[in-house]
Amino acid sequence: MRSATVLLLALWMYSGFAREASLKLTHTIPMNGVRGRFDHFAIDAKGQRLFVAALGNNSLEVIDLAAGKRIQSVPGMSKPTGVLYVPEAKQVLVANGDDGTLKILDGADFKVLKNITALDDADNLRFDSKSQLAWLGYSDGALEVVDTATAKHVASVKLAKHPESFQLEQNGSRIFVNIPDAKQVAVVDREKPAVIATWPMEKFQANFPMALDEPNHRLFIGCRKPARLVVLDTDTGKPVADLAISGDIDDLFYDAIRTQLYLSCGEGFIDVIRQHSPDKYELRERIPTRPGARTGFFSADPNQFCLAVPQRGDQSAELWIFKVQK
Repeated sequence: MRSATVLLLALWMYSGFAREASLKLTHTIPMNGVRGRFDHFAIDAKGQRLFVAALGNNSLEVIDLAAGKRIQSVPGMSKPTGVLYVPEAKQVLVANGDDGTLKILDGADFKVLKNITALDDADNLRFDSKSQLAWLGYSDGALEVVDTATAKHVASVKLAKHPESFQLEQNGSRIFVNIPDAKQVAVVDREKPAVIATWPMEKFQANFPMALDEPNHRLFIGCRKPARLVVLDTDTGKPVADLAISGDIDDLFYDAIRTQLYLSCGEGFIDVIRQHSPDKYELRERIPTRPGARTGFFSADPNQFCLAVPQRGDQSAELWIFKVQK
């Protein structure tokens, strides 16, 4: 099975299509012994380290991107979901959905420094660099504000149902939150903090991943029912475009430099979508991966797209590293 996969990838990499592709597979990193599905990623851009929440394996996997290898598997997690690297503090934050903790790890030896509890079904994490506070989606419907320096709960914002992906404005005070079970996107003012608007998601549902093009006032929503990318105007909350995508989308990223989006879909593809204007989009290409590989991560520094490929049958888990082309 593995030799056949390697041959398929080699043929794809060196085909004429691959040379013209927007993402070029450069290498794979074995993740031997890691079982179950993956969740979210975080990056230490300066140290060229990638942190992978191996949810099904109850571990945090640490990857050296420069060397192209896994350097550590940190056990003791409990269904890890969200992960953040805070460069100022040189710490790694890991949200754990099973025991409801937010673990703060030392960024060098990965020992637990603080353990914040009472965060049932802890999930996505975001860091507000202006306030130096972390935002965490959890429970049956809430965002929690945490001061990671003191390990204290600062505030909580009640939501209609469990939040999935959410994005923070960098030049504003709003947070956009996907709430699939409520068929809506909630808009939170983080200065109040409170929900100030809700935008319905009735036609296209199961809205899990999200990305933001803040300068153009566009919010990108990945939906699974049906498989669709929906583009909302952040001034009005109204849809301005939508287009068909591959099935089982789980991650979605906006590349502002190349004005395109990368969608990792469990059907077995990475969809690359070109943004011609804030209201016009088209599928540039559909890059074959492997069924079930739906957890991705894009970083403009070091200009890579990473895809977690879970263990299936006799095929070990891997991390596929793509270079983003011009």
